[in-house]
Amino acid sequence: MTRPLRLVAVSGGLQRPSKAAALAEHLMDLIADEVLCEQRLVELGQLAPQLAGAVWRSQLPDTVERELAAVEQADILVVATPVYRGAYTGLFKHFFDFIDQDALIDKPVLLAATGGSERHALMIDHQLRPLFSFFQARTLPLGVYATDKDFLDYRLQDEALIQRATLAVQRALPLIELTRHARAAAAKEAVAA
Repeated sequence: MTRPLRLVAVSGGLQRPSKAAALAEHLMDLIADEVLCEQRLVELGQLAPQLAGAVWRSQLPDTVERELAAVEQADILVVATPVYRGAYTGLFKHFFDFIDQDALIDKPVLLAATGGSERHALMIDHQLRPLFSFFQARTLPLGVYATDKDFLDYRLQDEALIQRATLAVQRALPLIELTRHARAAAAKEAVAA
């Protein structure tokens, strides 16, 4: 029997409820509809007090360490952040500064962001994609950007955005399938060794 893929979403939203978290959960659910996986949401707003002031990973409490390990051990990542001043939140960057440089190599990453208007839609390609390229992750072909008007009570309501999210996941499935096969092959090798 195939073990479910570990699907982890990171929301850079600073409050709860959060549009970034809602978008991340929507994308996770779309992936889970297609692929057997275990879902986990990491909400950085909840970790903010524990991240503050830490310069080295060894200074972080166990609760943050568990979330970092979950991201590093994920088979698939969904990352979503609000746009602040044209970029991801400082807390989002601070969290990823603690991720091991080699932990995300070849990991499929679906990029998403939320903002007050369409003016910041290119933030996905100008900010998020370069960050995850540094990690040598496989950023998935389509990112998903949502504005405030796309939500009603922290749920996606805009049909065009819902279709874009569905298309982003459909385009991601071949890379996710490659990840699943690579993991299964590695597990067989480990058993044979």
